[in-house]
Amino acid sequence: AVVSTQSTGTSNPLFLYLSYTSPHAPMQAPPEEMQRFSSHMVNSSKSRRTYATMISIMDEGIGKVVDTLKQRNMLDNTIIVFTADNGAILGKKGSNYPLRGGKQTLFEGGVRAVSFVHSPLLEKTGYTNTNLHHVTDWYATFQKLAGDEPEKHTKQQLPIDGVDIWDSISRGEPRREEVLMNFRDKRMIRENKEHEFRRRREVLSGQPRDAEDDDEFEDDAGDFFVIRWKDWKLFTGSDYKVQGWTTKNSLGSKMLVDQRGVALEGLEKGGSGTKLFNLNEDPREEVDVSAQHPDIVKTILDKIPGYKAKMTWINKRTSSKAGHQNGIWKPWVQDE
Repeated sequence: AVVSTQSTGTSNPLFLYLSYTSPHAPMQAPPEEMQRFSSHMVNSSKSRRTYATMISIMDEGIGKVVDTLKQRNMLDNTIIVFTADNGAILGKKGSNYPLRGGKQTLFEGGVRAVSFVHSPLLEKTGYTNTNLHHVTDWYATFQKLAGDEPEKHTKQQLPIDGVDIWDSISRGEPRREEVLMNFRDKRMIRENKEHEFRRRREVLSGQPRDAEDDDEFEDDAGDFFVIRWKDWKLFTGSDYKVQGWTTKNSLGSKMLVDQRGVALEGLEKGGSGTKLFNLNEDPREEVDVSAQHPDIVKTILDKIPGYKAKMTWINKRTSSKAGHQNGIWKPWVQDE
């Protein structure tokens, strides 16, 4: 990343995407680096010191990039976004306290990821932004900031999902009020699996699909949708993961509790039905208020057919020998 920054002319636009796999399993760190945390983490486990070391090394790497931008006088016209992709996975080394659930669930502990934005271009700084944003918004935002119009690069029947959120970040002005957080339609999944199976079978064997193979596409998981609308968040469907809460100062604990603080058996269980939470009043998602607000439930449920109508399957890309070199994937499409 530092080399890429150094090799770019200071007058040329630069987009740098730096994706760290740390901190993430497997939890590993050089022993000599872990010594830095031995004195002030004497009561912490080895796994926690390993976790701290991984974060520290990542921090140093990011610092080198920022220092390079400073040295090349590029920082004053640069926007730095640091963001996570999801909450911590429960039972490992992290904690999402006081939020409910963790990675691989649709509760706030799994989907509410922390971020920060640093730039002299921000009109408003030093504040906590609680507006609704989605990861797809970064594409539209960066394109707009670069002077482009992302709408020109999309098909009319398949518009981009993200919105330009720069005014939301820079001024605190909300730009979106709704996010589709999960879409699982059993019928569409079955049809897509059948199509993919037929394609693979015909390519590999040259034989058409047999009718008796239809049973291969039965999926035990039922329909499941999660939609965030304004302060409301609706779960509806079946066979979805339900998790409880971690307790304060219980980093990495495998024990979760319910709303009363009573220990739960296991990290998760299956859930079904329709549940509604008001995240403004109940950010911990403790109280299902669907019975008290049937009008809100109906408003959100009525949005599902519209999402179904616009849902489009992504065509799988074929492999490229040119892009697969020495065991890693590299860009293989040359600019014209």
